[in-house]
Amino acid sequence: MKVITSEELKARMDAGERLHILDVREPSEYEWYNIGGMLKPLGQIQSFQLEDIEDWKSEEIIIHCKMGGRSMQACMILEQAGFTNVVNLAGGILDWRQKFGI
Repeated sequence: MKVITSEELKARMDAGERLHILDVREPSEYEWYNIGGMLKPLGQIQSFQLEDIEDWKSEEIIIHCKMGGRSMQACMILEQAGFTNVVNLAGGILDWRQKFGI
């Protein structure tokens, strides 16, 4: 599993790069604040409900949660499921908000 910083991700987003960003928080957390990633709570990943991201299996997927723990779990599960390029956002959305605000 690779790691990306908030600064690196923001630079790539600002450059208009096409990215697969997966938010593994709960819907209420996503409503509170999100950076536009696809919402897929960790529970769905743990139960291998992966049909909607199956096309991303060989593409880079940047995964985040609130602080980095759930996204690390999601990365490990997806790697076991055959996803070959998963990346964890260091510090999660809290780090992102601290550095970039709203």
